[in-house]
Amino acid sequence: MTSKVPRKHLRRRTVLSLGFLAVGLVAGLAPLPGESRTLVVVAGTELQQALTALKSGFEQSQPGVRLELRFRGSQALANDYLDDRYQDVTPTILIPASGEILQRLAQDWRARYGDEPFYSPPQPIAKTFLVGIAWPERGRVLFPQGRFEWERVVQAMRAGQWSALGAPASWGSFDFCMTDPLRSNSGQLTLFLWAGATLGTVATPDNLNTEAINRLFRLIKQSVYQPPNSTDTLLEAFISQGVNEGDVAVVYESIALSRWPQARVSQSQGYQIYYLSPTVETVSTAAVVRRNVSPALARTAQQFLDFLRAPDQQKILVQQGFRPVVDLDLTTVAGSPFSQGIPGVAVSPPVELLPTPPSAVLQEIQKQWQRATVG
Repeated sequence: MTSKVPRKHLRRRTVLSLGFLAVGLVAGLAPLPGESRTLVVVAGTELQQALTALKSGFEQSQPGVRLELRFRGSQALANDYLDDRYQDVTPTILIPASGEILQRLAQDWRARYGDEPFYSPPQPIAKTFLVGIAWPERGRVLFPQGRFEWERVVQAMRAGQWSALGAPASWGSFDFCMTDPLRSNSGQLTLFLWAGATLGTVATPDNLNTEAINRLFRLIKQSVYQPPNSTDTLLEAFISQGVNEGDVAVVYESIALSRWPQARVSQSQGYQIYYLSPTVETVSTAAVVRRNVSPALARTAQQFLDFLRAPDQQKILVQQGFRPVVDLDLTTVAGSPFSQGIPGVAVSPPVELLPTPPSAVLQEIQKQWQRATVG
């Protein structure tokens, strides 16, 4: 004979069961005892100064959470994550210079592993342009019209010596600087814009595979000695070595602005900034990755992304030379380099903006760069 359980006991069991379930859910969402509360952020070198400046503010707002910052060329950080080459750390967040790098990473990840690499869609953090820079005297000779011209750079590369351009022989050889397009996003975009100027139209996978582009890439390879892997590394060397070691370079506007005071101090002069037209606006974009990252840690990582996108932190990014992804007046932000009289800087430069080239174009650029042999 089966005994009946009073209704009040059934209700008590139901309440207890729901309580245990809720506790279990909370426990599943909360960090486990001893679980890492360290966010490993791997970002492009163009963000190094900005993220370093923001690190302590986030850690203070999130007691018990620590940020570990790593920096490298944007293409390299994506390649290394795809191939699981981070042996000493477990990345939590990737922030390359361009969202297209994350798109390509996601495509390659799905093809290789069959699932999604990120917890949620990548989010924009900050914007910048690709610009040219030159030491003032060199810029006046190379660009007498006061604007950056790819054809003038080609002429200087072919001439080899400044004296062939009417400059003093003491200036020596003409030295152009760019990053390695196999490792750096800015190097890829430099070749994309340069190829378009050479072809007279926007570069595509079809028109990149031509003799004109092969000749151009061979000339650049002959002229650019050991291009560095990241834009910030390039600019550090450009500033520290000064004239006669680097004359003209293509870098991100953000880095050019943030490091301009360093050039003025170490070289007793700042460089001139030239806006390329057409140019490409790049958007530093962040994603929380899945590999070896728990849901609880992923939520903490999302808090960091929300922190970066908040107006107060966007103002700090502006101070570091970036353009914000929220509505801010660049000229009213305290300490903004856009209102400090840096030669050539414009809040709204009169340039033609091209869409960021699709992955097929950037892959073809890398392929043609590798094929271009220096005889």
